[in-house]
Amino acid sequence: MESKEAILGIGSRRSFEGDFLTADNKEPDRDELAAVLLELDEVVRRLRRDCPWDREQSVNDIVTHTLEETFELIDAAHAGNGEEVTGELGDLLFHIFFMACLAEENGWGDLAGITRSIIDKLVRRHPHVYGEAAAGSAADVVDRWERIKREKEGREGIFHDVPSSLPSALFAQRLQARAAAVGFDWDLAEPVFEKLEEETAELRVALAAEEPQPEGTDKKRGPGTEAYHEVGDMLFAVVNLSRKLRVDPELALRSAAGRFRGRVELAAELAAADGQDFKRLPLDRQEEYYQRAKKL
Repeated sequence: MESKEAILGIGSRRSFEGDFLTADNKEPDRDELAAVLLELDEVVRRLRRDCPWDREQSVNDIVTHTLEETFELIDAAHAGNGEEVTGELGDLLFHIFFMACLAEENGWGDLAGITRSIIDKLVRRHPHVYGEAAAGSAADVVDRWERIKREKEGREGIFHDVPSSLPSALFAQRLQARAAAVGFDWDLAEPVFEKLEEETAELRVALAAEEPQPEGTDKKRGPGTEAYHEVGDMLFAVVNLSRKLRVDPELALRSAAGRFRGRVELAAELAAADGQDFKRLPLDRQEEYYQRAKKL
């Protein structure tokens, strides 16, 4: 049997189909990489021991900050800001090392074991790279991953390992992808457009059937209302359409929200340049400035 080093291609410039090179076509310095990662581990352990703030952190405390760092990385990546991306990656790397330190304290494992585990998982799930299997497309790879999870890792059920704590759009997307993996999916996007139109019509019917609300009320429509469920169905259909079109719904929505914020802020600046207070303008005048902002 081949050693793990031989399987992974360690020590070889041909670990992958092409050379594992950096952007400037130089091989990464493995000794330097190992040294700086060990140094980071030492820094994390010292902070945990000597810093009052770090000593007080629990897993539940730190995971909230980890989530915040993840979203900051998403923002930087979405903006295409390479310098910010690398900075946020560093912050997230620190959090991974810190969480590993807490895991070790709780007897759940250590950084070395965590790293070995992910290496073994990656090798196991990529037999087309580290074995004799073939994969002609990304879809073939995904199909094989699902089979490996079921057959070799004991994952059971269609929706295995989909965390309920995922953000809503990602949660819906993962559920839809799992259903698609067992064939429960349309081949094309067109039926999803039709489904979205159907859900829109059902929402209009639900709203028309509601009792009129007293003037001035601002009561939210909760789970007990038809509109609540129809809006949910519409959003689910939009996520499904995004998936079929190969558009990330989370990033697309964040992009749209960012554009909206920028345009409203610019519209307010344009109004101010004309001596107008945007907040006090009627909607039709605000819309005029907003449309001007869209063209700039």
